[in-house]
Amino acid sequence: MTQTKPAFWYGIPRGYLQLDLAPSSERFELLAEQVLGLPAELREKADQVFRFYAGVLMLLNQQQVQGCAMGLHPDGCGGILSSVITVSSMSASGVDPKLVIAGLVKSADQTPEKHIQPLELPCGTGFLFEEERITTAPGKPSDGTDELLEGTIWQGTVAVPAVASSEIVMMQLVTSEVDFVDDYRNVLLGFASTLTFTDPSLVETESRIGDSAAHVRSPFG
Repeated sequence: MTQTKPAFWYGIPRGYLQLDLAPSSERFELLAEQVLGLPAELREKADQVFRFYAGVLMLLNQQQVQGCAMGLHPDGCGGILSSVITVSSMSASGVDPKLVIAGLVKSADQTPEKHIQPLELPCGTGFLFEEERITTAPGKPSDGTDELLEGTIWQGTVAVPAVASSEIVMMQLVTSEVDFVDDYRNVLLGFASTLTFTDPSLVETESRIGDSAAHVRSPFG
């Protein structure tokens, strides 16, 4: 898969593990060999996880997701809270991305279960869209039926128009831990605050040049 140079940068929140969305064929072959080498009683479940992982990667790449990370955090009662953050971009070629976001805001504003909030981020103005909805849950019913399980998830999305392009950056957090929505909203807002359209490596280089120049000048006042 062709990797394009990103037009934006961001930081991963603490407690999240970033997934490799474009693993090499050698890595897939190694994973397959590891699955085949497991004892028979573990091989079937590991094979299901492996196939699920491959399917998720395909789905994320089809949706042009540039970044994905899994979050695991203690709940304070001996349990673990899970969530997923993704970063993607949508092109607004030929149209002002701010107008596209305005259209998204107008559409979401007509949906009662969606909440919209404007944001002033270090990189510019963005919008937070959040909603709770019912979706398919993992696992099987305890009664042995073939019916799909359902559960409630919270989905928060921050949309930010790019500074020098027609892209709209979408930063999203999804979790089934709806009792901790306030905490996850803060995580998403903190995540969005790291978004920048300036290459950090250039900033670091300029900073080092500035420090060196100051060091040279300092003996002379």
